[in-house]
Amino acid sequence: MSETVNDMRWPGDMAERLDAIAKTGTVDVVIIGAGVNGAGLFRDLCAQGLTCLILDKSDYGSGTSAAPSRLIHGGLKYLETGELRLVAQSTYERNLLLRNAPHYVKPLATVIPIFSWTKGILSAVRTLFGAKGTPRSRGALLIKTGLWMYDAYGARERVMPRHTMAGKSASLRSLPALTPRIVATGTYYDATVTHPERLVAELVWDGLAASPASAAVNHARLEGRAGDTLVISSLLNGAQMRVKPRLVVNAGGPWIDTVNAALGETSRMIGGTKGSHILLRHDALLRELDGRMIYFEADDGRICLVFDYLGRAMVGSTDIKADQPDSVRCEDDEIDYLLESLSKLLPKMTFDRSQIVYTYSGIRPLPANNASNPGLISRDHVTPVLEPQGDRPFPVLSLVGGKWTTFRGYAEEVADTVLKRLGRARTVSTEAMPIGGGRDFPGDDAGRRRLVADLVTISGLAEAPVEKLLARYGTKARAVARHLATTGAVPLPDAPDHFEGEIDYVVRYEQVGRLADIVLRRTALAVTGTLTLRLLARIADIAGQALGWSEERIEQEIARVRDELSRLHGVTLA
Repeated sequence: MSETVNDMRWPGDMAERLDAIAKTGTVDVVIIGAGVNGAGLFRDLCAQGLTCLILDKSDYGSGTSAAPSRLIHGGLKYLETGELRLVAQSTYERNLLLRNAPHYVKPLATVIPIFSWTKGILSAVRTLFGAKGTPRSRGALLIKTGLWMYDAYGARERVMPRHTMAGKSASLRSLPALTPRIVATGTYYDATVTHPERLVAELVWDGLAASPASAAVNHARLEGRAGDTLVISSLLNGAQMRVKPRLVVNAGGPWIDTVNAALGETSRMIGGTKGSHILLRHDALLRELDGRMIYFEADDGRICLVFDYLGRAMVGSTDIKADQPDSVRCEDDEIDYLLESLSKLLPKMTFDRSQIVYTYSGIRPLPANNASNPGLISRDHVTPVLEPQGDRPFPVLSLVGGKWTTFRGYAEEVADTVLKRLGRARTVSTEAMPIGGGRDFPGDDAGRRRLVADLVTISGLAEAPVEKLLARYGTKARAVARHLATTGAVPLPDAPDHFEGEIDYVVRYEQVGRLADIVLRRTALAVTGTLTLRLLARIADIAGQALGWSEERIEQEIARVRDELSRLHGVTLA
């Protein structure tokens, strides 16, 4: 039997579910790590009727899943390395996400500047057949061939236009700040995800809705294993429980080897690389981009990007071998690299550190390898299994590699493996399953206008703020609007597009354990550079009132956020 270790109840609204697990016996699956891969698997398994427990030592989507380029893409560059299966899967999953999560996943026109007509063909052929170098330049013929192939792979469930090409004159008319060194441009379509951290959390909440016997806990740590039993503790109040799983999934991302050690196993599965990004306050650049991304080649041959992300210019990314996920940050030399690359791409514009509002970095949980060029390490996924041995009666499946775009397909593969091992059959597919606020999201302008009018009536707000609620929550904005109708729509200081009652809703109904959960993940206030010390203090007061925090706890939470922003994101709240 599963049992609680002490009498202290778990914080938040998971206490009853955890008590039920403690009383009913063995849980089918424990998933350790609630990034996008773990959360996607949790939703899939819950939809099949399994009893699952997912936990994360921080918050949902707080690790590598919070540090992507904010893109949902098919992996155009994987054509070069011959990973054609991954391109096919990625373009298909991108198209599904555009349908299943339309509140957060949006089409993104992408422009590729081209600097020659024929360069790179021989290098690309060598790389395709296994050479360990990356083409230093990709000419128009090579890019045209790649875009044609990309369109072909993206034909399944296609929802976006095919690529186009433009000559130098037309390209510079469209993007006048672009370097005149170009000879042409190619334009194709991928997608962006506006709120990746919320999308991860919505996967968890969808799983909970599908399986009332399952549970999800953030700020919870695996303390260790005693035979067939896992010991888990809350990092918020010290509550503990013992759980006896039939199977364990290690979805720890770059922490996979650390999690295996806590399970009593030695492994070296992860050999990650670091990707850093900066966000700029640069209105002139956003006007130039006009909703497009520029996907360009830096001087060293590495692919970089810049696009409008929630009113800021997102610039990324680096690709450096690294293995310290708890302290990873965008370093000065990376900032210099990104700003210099951007200046060479757009020489008529000025870029400097004063424009930076936020930086972030994450470690991609790639398979352990000896590759000298990080860009050539496969972004595909593998799932090694530690079979039962000694006093451990359950298998451990580790989710290694993968990419944001393919999480649903990867979850489906692993879920089928889990179901087979547990003697169960798949009962529902997730291919057409909406995610969170994407459920019943209007697919046309008329439907959107009706939904906006409904939200105006419910909340009493004008259309403009309602549109922003819809962009932040999708159809879940209905619940937020009802809450605002009862609490009053008082704007937040220094963030008038957000409301005090909105924060109160997030705190009460979205499993908030710490102040950082609100400003870094449930909202985009920190990443967009909107956060001020006054705003942070007001949000802390709202959270403290809803969660019963003492004045001392409120001050501690504010200090934790300020420290995290300074250490990891280059943000000082003075």
